[in-house]
Parts: sequence; structure tokens; C-alpha cells
Amino acid sequence: MKKLNQFLLFASLVFLPIANAQNVQFTKDNFPDKAGLKEAMSNIMAGDEAYDKGPFYYKKALSSYLKANQFNPNNSELNLKIGDCFLNTEDKLQSIPFLEKAISLNPDEVDPIANLYLGQAYHLDMQWEKALAKYNKYNSYALKSGDKTLMLNVRRQMANCETGKELVKKPVNVKIENLGNNVNSEYNDYCSVITADESQIFFTARKPDSYGGKIDPVTNENFEDIYVSERRADGTWSEAKNLPKPVNSENHDAVGGLSADGQKMIIYLGQKNSGDLFESVLDGDRWSAPESIGKNINTKDYQESSACYTPDGKGLFFVSDRPGGLGERDIYFSKQGETGEWGIPKNLGNVINTPFFEESVYMHPDGKTLYFSSEGHNSMGGYDVFKSTYNESNDTWSTPENLGYPVNTVDNDVFFVLSASGRHGYYTSINLKERKQRDLYLITFLDAEKEMLLSTEDELISETEENGGAKAAMTGENGKLTLLKGVIRDAETKKPLESEIEIVDNELNKVIASFKSNSATGKYLVSLPAGKNYGIAVKKDNYLFHSENFDIADKAAFQEVTKDVDLKFVAVGKKIVLKNIFFDTDKATLRPASTAELNRLIGLMNENPTLKIELGGHTDSQGSDEHNKGLSERRAKAVVDYLINAGIPSARLKSAGYGEAKPIASNEDEVGRQMNRRTEFEILEL
Repeated sequence: MKKLNQFLLFASLVFLPIANAQNVQFTKDNFPDKAGLKEAMSNIMAGDEAYDKGPFYYKKALSSYLKANQFNPNNSELNLKIGDCFLNTEDKLQSIPFLEKAISLNPDEVDPIANLYLGQAYHLDMQWEKALAKYNKYNSYALKSGDKTLMLNVRRQMANCETGKELVKKPVNVKIENLGNNVNSEYNDYCSVITADESQIFFTARKPDSYGGKIDPVTNENFEDIYVSERRADGTWSEAKNLPKPVNSENHDAVGGLSADGQKMIIYLGQKNSGDLFESVLDGDRWSAPESIGKNINTKDYQESSACYTPDGKGLFFVSDRPGGLGERDIYFSKQGETGEWGIPKNLGNVINTPFFEESVYMHPDGKTLYFSSEGHNSMGGYDVFKSTYNESNDTWSTPENLGYPVNTVDNDVFFVLSASGRHGYYTSINLKERKQRDLYLITFLDAEKEMLLSTEDELISETEENGGAKAAMTGENGKLTLLKGVIRDAETKKPLESEIEIVDNELNKVIASFKSNSATGKYLVSLPAGKNYGIAVKKDNYLFHSENFDIADKAAFQEVTKDVDLKFVAVGKKIVLKNIFFDTDKATLRPASTAELNRLIGLMNENPTLKIELGGHTDSQGSDEHNKGLSERRAKAVVDYLINAGIPSARLKSAGYGEAKPIASNEDEVGRQMNRRTEFEILEL
């Protein structure tokens, strides 16, 4: 009973309301225990030494401060420092009781910044009214001080609180999942980029197995390396591995961007000037040594921190703090010239950029939706992810739209990328409740998922093709594009081939992009934004070119098409279908959209001056045999006449019309009939 009474007495003293506690200094008068006081002061000195080095060392300071706090938990200044330290670790919410105590112990003389820190802590815990009360108190101090920077800072955080209150009331329909232990680690994992089909994810991490194995003296963390993980057939991710040299080095190496097909990577090297962007290209299974992305992008004394390519690879968005911007860090755009160099960049302007920090820019494969993180606009705290749509007709950007809660949180949400389908997003965030460091997360947009499932039932797109068929997938609100991918092989040996893939706007008769398939795997991936008639040509020396046509309506939903291409060696008897030869309905008049394909054929004839070919016209089974044969003959002759007018000798050309006699697909449906309506050529002599 005596022990119980002693415990109750002790508890009543310890758990008295904080308001009754008084600020207790570390003095001999207050602590007769000289040895204990000496040890506590030693811990405070060790903590101060780390604390003075800056936030990256606050964890180290914290361990010393907490030891001193065990000796004397009622010192206002020490509680303030502990609270500040917690605010700069993954245990941010642990700061609240210490900051509350720092203020209550010394309400009249505590450093005014305690109110700002406690406001930030409440803000992170989404205790909106408490946060606003503390921000208001600190704002009074800022007003008295006349410091405009302080006033701007606290008022922005108050605005963030108000935004947070509103966004939380109407959460977006998403599922957010940690990418798991095969990707994330106990260390900081961040800055993820994906291939458009989500088959690979590249990211930056600070793990002990980095190539240099060094500790950064500034951040007190491991050096950065770039890692990659592959998505397995069951949707899980393989164990992440850091990329070999020359991509990773003994210094910091961070991924800054990735092309949609995963063949080009932008790398951020912080040790170059003040931080520059470099490019590495995948040749087979080996990445090239990073090369500077150019003097028009990189600056000597300023930082270029992240970037992304446009889907055609000819444009580059990047982030820089160079002079002349609108804020701390702005987003810029540069076009690639004919020689491959990036041109003079243009600031995206005040619709996108703010007086604060913009970061981690990403252009979706649809070619018009830009995603970026910003501390400005209507952020709910720290960096939030925003999207803006480009209007090509008047060269303007829409007002940035906050992606909403819980995608955005009260902490930093950065490096957002979106799959081509619009169904999945990937980004870097911090889960305050789980008390983790930065991790990579998968966002599933459930509204988009529902749309995809409905579309799959109602408008599934399929094609029957010579190589076994193309596969079409699902649609999504955010993905108005066609993702075309597959493997390019030798038709006889099935060996993968590195080939040039040319994307043509048939209406403009203009090559708008060109890519290469991987030399080791033959894989390729191209993004075709909706609203154009595309001609696709696959070319390689000594092989016949292969063509495909995709006429994609402006409002067409997302589809993923898998098309393996078998290139035929130039040899007598080989045939190819010219899929970008177009005629007026029921006529033999060549449409202008045929020009690019016809010019490819002219090029093949000029490259092989002894080549003799037959141009064959084919129709479907609709209409009479006589009509179909006559139409096919006239169409074949129209192509021959075009080639003759371009300078190809008539002796090398033959035309023939086969009508409906040689179908390559069923005439029972429109898909088959469309495939049977074709122009093809056959090699007669070499």
C-alpha cells in the first residue's frame, strides 16, 4: 500500500497540467546532483554542436537532447530545440508535445519562432484551427518586426491551411499504396520515373550499397545512386538494383527524367557546377556514359534539378533557379534543333511558375498534360502536385489544378509521373503516421479504373494481323493516346533487330518523330497522342520497310496495342502491304496523305537501282467482281504513275489488279474488309 501511495503521489506530480509547470534552468541551484547536471550539460553541448550544423544533423542532435531532457524535462529552450529537431525528421508529429511544453513553460519569453514551429506541427497533423491560431500569433510578431519575408512565409502557410481544410472535405477517389520492400528501403527512396507502359521504374535512393559507399558530409546520409526495378507478370516489382557504371559513379547520381520507351535517361549530377543535367542512352543492355545535355540548359553557377522529354523526344521541360525567373525555381522549355542541340529555353510564364519553388516536371505521353510540384498555387502544405493542359492553338497553359487530397498531403509530394493509360500515378511522399522516410507510392485512380473496365466491355479494340494479332487494352480519362509497342525481328531468323521507327503526320506529310528499337531485345515503344492520322514506318538497311497506319480521333480513348514487326530481307518474291496509301472512296485518286508512304517507296527504288516490282491492288468482297477488279487495277496503276512521274523508269514497274481474289482476312466484318482493301508490292527482280 505504501508503494502504491508513493506511485500515485509521483504520478500526480508528473501529470499535473502543463500550465502549472515552470521553466527550469540547468543550474546548480535547481539540481544539487552535480554529476547528473554535468552529464546533462555535456549532452546539451553535444546536441548543440550537431544542431548548429543544420537540419541534416538534427537526428544526431536529437539523441543528445533527449538524454538531457530525461534529466530535466521542464526546460523551455531544450523542449523547443527537441521540437525543432523532430520537425526535421520522419517523426515530425512527435514535435507537438515538446513544442507545446516549450511555450507553456515560458509563455512570455519563449522565442516567437516556437509559435511558427507549433503551427507547422499542427498543420502536419491536419489540426487546422490550432495551426491557424499559432500562425496568427506568429504573424503578429512578424508584423511588429516589419520583416516582409517572415510575413510572406507565415501568410502563405495560413493560406495552405485554408486550402487543406477545403481539399480534405472532398477527397479524390484513389487508392494509395507503398511500392513495397523490393523497391523502398529503410533509407530515403525518391524521384521515380517510369516507362509509359509501367514495365520499369527507375529511382534515386541513398543506400549503403551505393558505388562510392560514402557518406555525404552535408546531409549526413549515403551518397545517391540510381536504381531500377522491373514489373513482373503478376504486377509485383522485382528487387531493385543500382545501375552499373558508367551511370552510377562514386559521387552523387540521381535520375532526373526518362523517355517514354525507357531508352534515354536524364541524370542529375550535383557535383557538376551547381548541379547539371546529363543524358545517358541505352545501347542494347548497356547505358552510355552520361553526357552534358548542353550549354543552353546547364548553367555554371545555378542549379538545373530535374527534367522530362516531350513524347516525340524533341522538346525538353526542365527546372532551374537561373536569374530572370519568376520565383525561387522555375520551369523552362527548350526545343531540339536539327543538329541535336537544345535551343535557348523559354520560361513557361506566370500561369505555371510562382514566386516560390517549382520542381519535378513531367509531361504525360498524351503530349499536352504537364504535371509538376509547387510550393505555390493552392498548395495544402509543402510541395503539392498540380496539372496543367497545353492549348496548341493559342500557345497557352490552363490554370494549374491541384490533384487533391489524399494524393497531396500537408508534407512534400513530388516527382509525380503518370502511366500512359492515366490509371496509375507514381510519386514520392512521406507517410507521417508510419513515421517513415521518403518512399515511393503507387496511386490508382479508381474513377479511371471504372471507365477502363466499362470501355473494355463495350468497345474493346482488336486487330488480326499477320504475326498473331495486336492486343488493345483499356481506356482512361487522362490517356487520350495510343501506346504502340512490340519487338522488331528478322522475319526468317526471328533475331531482334535495331531499326529506325519513323512517325509521320500523314495530313502534313511530315516526319514528327523518330526512334530506334533496342539493339539487344528489338523492343520499341511509341506514344501516339490522339487527334492525328499517323503513318508508322519501320526501316533497316537491306530490309523492306514495314508500315502501319493509326488514324486516331481527337476524342479517342486510351488503347495499348502490341505489334511485333517481322522485317523481310530484300529478296525476290517478298511482299509488303503499303498501309499508308489512301484513295478517295470508290475511286483511284490518291489522297495527299499517301505522299510520305509513296516517297518511302521511291527511296527504296533509288537505293536499289536494279529492283523491279509489281504494285498490286486488292479490294474486299463488297460489290461485283468486275467492279472490284477494275477498281483495283486503276488504283495499282495510279501508284505506278506516281512513281514514274517521280523519275522511276517504267520498265522497273508493273501494275496488277486482283480485286477480291486474294483476301488476307475474313470479309465477314469491317476489320477484315479493311485489311483486304490494300495496296501491296512484290519484288520481281533484284
